[in-house]
Amino acid sequence: MDQFSAMRAFTRVAATGSFSEASRQLGVAVSSVTRQVNALEAMLNTQLFNRSTRSVTLTPQGRRYYDKAILILQDVEAANLSVSEQDEIPRGLLRVSLPVAFGRLHIAPLLGDFLSQYPEMQLDLIFSDGLANPVEEALDLVIRICNLDRSGVNWILRKLTSHTRKVCASPSYLQEHGIPMHPDDLADHNCLCFSYSIGHDTWRFKRDSEICEVKVNGSLVANNSEVLRQLCLEGAGLILMPTWLIGEDICEGRLQTVLDDFQFYPHTDVDTGVYALYLPNRRHSLRVKTFVDYLTQRLSHSSASG
Repeated sequence: MDQFSAMRAFTRVAATGSFSEASRQLGVAVSSVTRQVNALEAMLNTQLFNRSTRSVTLTPQGRRYYDKAILILQDVEAANLSVSEQDEIPRGLLRVSLPVAFGRLHIAPLLGDFLSQYPEMQLDLIFSDGLANPVEEALDLVIRICNLDRSGVNWILRKLTSHTRKVCASPSYLQEHGIPMHPDDLADHNCLCFSYSIGHDTWRFKRDSEICEVKVNGSLVANNSEVLRQLCLEGAGLILMPTWLIGEDICEGRLQTVLDDFQFYPHTDVDTGVYALYLPNRRHSLRVKTFVDYLTQRLSHSSASG
């Protein structure tokens, strides 16, 4: 038994809760993953998983082993990367988690060109707006739109582009319900909220030295920004959305901005933007560096910037 391969198989099953998904991520047959986990359990003389037809969960012994094994594998991979990626040709698989709307609108259109420039690379993309765990999900890179403290522990951060949000509504909504002239007026409007935003139902604004914070209410909260945009286009209410999503709608008159004298003021006093995040063990990864450098250069000249 190759113990490192068995540990990789074990940690993938533990993270995904599925032998079949672990086999997909590892690129091997399910029978191979099962065989490696069984061999590992036999070597350790303990049961690592509780198995049923519906779920695969760690036993207490399995949890203890997982916590240690994942750290060992990270160190081994970091050591491998430090010597294996010293050439100048990026190659191999890069597993990336992307925000749903931003990834679809602004990153996906760039991928064909990227892969043609780097034909020895392969991408495995996971689209999600939720929190990402790079260890449990075996991610090389996470891209998120958020407010981040650059001194944060664990992550290495690269800002890809800026992120500006505007309050807007359809002309028909504003004609029927009136135009809010001050943030306090939002309390009387139907505000559609993005649930993944920090303090999604409390919108903060700044004008000169004036800071306004208003509790908003509305008929819908959703975790998908494109759904909120569509409802706003249909006249359902006001939204607070990034210009990379609504910029074209504003330019073509489908949506109209309000409160233009005010600037959206984040709930944390840190830089707001689109970030690439990776763990220190990916510091020497040429694949990560190549992809992040490419996105930084391309996004700075696209409608995603600003």
